[in-house]
Amino acid sequence: MFRSIRTAVVTALCIGFSAHFNPAAAQDRRVPSSPAELRLSYAPIVQRVQPAVVNVYAAKVVQNRNPLLDDPIFRRFFGVPGQQPEQMQRSLGSGVIVDASGLVVTNVHVIEGADQVKVSLSDKREFEAEILLKDTRTDLAVLRLKDTKEKFPTLDFTNSDELLVGDVVLAIGNPFGVGQTVTHGIISALARTQVGITDYQFFIQTDAAINPGNSGGALVDMAGKLAGINTAIYSRSGGSQGIGFAIPANMVRVVVASAKSGGKAVKRPWLGARLQAVTPEIAESLGLRSPTGALVASVVSNGPAAKAGLKSSDLITGIDGQTVDDPNAFDYRFATRPLGGSAQIDVQRSGKPLKLTVALETAPDTGRNELVVTARSPFQGAKVSTITPAVADELHLDADTEGVVITDLGGDSAAANVGFQKGDIILAVNNQKISRTGDLEKAAGERPRIWRITLVRGGQQINVTLGG
Repeated sequence: MFRSIRTAVVTALCIGFSAHFNPAAAQDRRVPSSPAELRLSYAPIVQRVQPAVVNVYAAKVVQNRNPLLDDPIFRRFFGVPGQQPEQMQRSLGSGVIVDASGLVVTNVHVIEGADQVKVSLSDKREFEAEILLKDTRTDLAVLRLKDTKEKFPTLDFTNSDELLVGDVVLAIGNPFGVGQTVTHGIISALARTQVGITDYQFFIQTDAAINPGNSGGALVDMAGKLAGINTAIYSRSGGSQGIGFAIPANMVRVVVASAKSGGKAVKRPWLGARLQAVTPEIAESLGLRSPTGALVASVVSNGPAAKAGLKSSDLITGIDGQTVDDPNAFDYRFATRPLGGSAQIDVQRSGKPLKLTVALETAPDTGRNELVVTARSPFQGAKVSTITPAVADELHLDADTEGVVITDLGGDSAAANVGFQKGDIILAVNNQKISRTGDLEKAAGERPRIWRITLVRGGQQINVTLGG
């Protein structure tokens, strides 16, 4: 099964290799030609990059809750104790220093929910760190070391689009907490899009040994540059089985740039169109030799795609000269383009090729009005947002979706205990239409005897009735 490197299960593996062969770039690579070359060492690369790879320790305080407290008979006869005992939960991962001022990139799942984060350098010094930015869509987080003015060793980014299947790479991290460890292997595949780990499905696959604790560690090329951030493995046992995944450096670069600019969220280009995969049946109907590309299902009026002339049923086959095999590949390519410029998109329309120029701009986000519901109600503890184009893009909703969406839930909140989920769209409460977060906040404060709630989950409308 798939596991993040902290052993959380993720979805399925796409079998087979996807490599875009570049003859010109391949001429620089060659196999060893003599026994002397086989005795060559990776030590100079390791010595140069190892100081920039760190260990990340995260801790959070949780309450030990006795399951008997959920039994109403037990509570009736024995009462409810006032203060539950607390316990410190700790997680371990790795990170990479990407700026000399002390910026560290790691995985979100390493520091998720942490009350305290510490970073240990290769020379054993420890620093407390603050979380500058968390981007759950990529599972990347950026930390800053506290109370320090020194210059730290860093890793430079490589252009991950130039990597080839067969290139030798090194994986550096802290597996199982044994200490900094280096393993080597090759890039087994590129553009893995059916892994199911993050929103942006476009991973480097490697057979370099990666294990729990390696999350957030460095995948390094033979120039000593950062090729990717190790994030997940395919494993039936929890240990390495030769199939690991890394987030490409070009995506990491975008997240780090947002943190450097002081942003609390990553700003990415918005296409303003919904794409779907090309099935064999669709390919046959379009007269395609193979089911590749990204089919335009709908276009948002006045969005960048509409202004560029993109239409429903267009087939996107490339962007800025790079082939697009499916919607996930397009999403990654488009998301790593710099804001403010434009991208050239290759399109097939009614069998004829077209080139369209799309402006790289962010989705409108005015009127989000995000808040946490505090009134005693089934919604208490839920973070909600009015659906804007930016929110719809983040949550993969149709751009014309209206209402209020749950964007986050407190772990032990009333909303979580009732059964609400992130992504639920609240349409009505007690026959009152919910269009903005203010509407929900008002409805939550009324405290009726019966709650009648209409919501949409996974495209299905659900009617719920709860006691007050």
